[in-house]
Amino acid sequence: MHEARLYRKLEEGTVHCSLCAHRCTIKEGRHGVCGVRINRGGTLYAATFGKVIAEAVDPIEKKPLYHFLPGTRCYSLGSIGCNFRCEHCQNWHISQQTLEMEGLRDISPEQGVERAGRSGSASIAWTYNEPTIWHEYPLAMGTLARQKGIGTVYVTNGYITEEGLRELAGTLNAFRVDIKSFSDTFYRKVCGGRLQPVLDATALAKELGMHIETVTLVIPGQNDSMDEMETLIRWVLENLGPDTPMHFTRFHPDYRMLDARPTDIRVLEKIYERAKELGLHYPYLGNVGGHPYENTYCPACGSPVIERSGYAVRITGLDDHTCTECGGRIEYVSEIR
Repeated sequence: MHEARLYRKLEEGTVHCSLCAHRCTIKEGRHGVCGVRINRGGTLYAATFGKVIAEAVDPIEKKPLYHFLPGTRCYSLGSIGCNFRCEHCQNWHISQQTLEMEGLRDISPEQGVERAGRSGSASIAWTYNEPTIWHEYPLAMGTLARQKGIGTVYVTNGYITEEGLRELAGTLNAFRVDIKSFSDTFYRKVCGGRLQPVLDATALAKELGMHIETVTLVIPGQNDSMDEMETLIRWVLENLGPDTPMHFTRFHPDYRMLDARPTDIRVLEKIYERAKELGLHYPYLGNVGGHPYENTYCPACGSPVIERSGYAVRITGLDDHTCTECGGRIEYVSEIR
């Protein structure tokens, strides 16, 4: 197996991992919360390095990323394990799996970059499960991808330490982060984590020059109060800026949260409209195919510049970064530099 990064050896064969915000102390023969960083003989190993369970070529909008290389394809890879235990996880069948799971196959960093290029993808995303716990693999692959002008994306819960994020700074273009709630109680009860490390990592990713988009799954009775949503939106405005795309996504019952009802679309619409009122330029709704609030509108004049239906994209009022109606600037990443 591949030796892990970002850990130190303690007494009696114990190690301390500093990759994610759990900062696990791991005894000989045990693993961290993630299930895939294992202490063997006082050395920490990244057991899923190069081990892939899911491989696909997706529209970048599926991540969802609406302001990062819009209309392009994204080579997507996932493995097993997670450092959260979200009760509503939609990928629980891989995120909560163990290393004994059948179907894991080897794709080296070099092979991954080659496959991405051959597929015509403009970017590589580490997604489906939590990429933070895969750290050494995206770091190696991302270094190769950047050399070839291929963009790189984390679809993440944001529970990464400053040390881990700074290691990625030269290789990671986009940090698509779930801010699952603006309540620490929700994080502790529903996810098995804490809110503040997610906020800290997201603000640092912005500081390091990564493109940021946030996603919040709006769950009835859990995190859907307008007060909480307003607090979240204000935090984004103050810490990430008004041009940060925020996705508010409709919940559908899954995993251990089967008794909750789907989100009322009108609740999502009210959140979107309030985000606009507060000064956010690019709010979006998700899991509501064909809704006009999936589209990108010019913040200056309100004209549609990118229209979406599901993952189908049509650029209608955009000339490079300029609105063709009023000349206003539309902020998005159009190329990898």
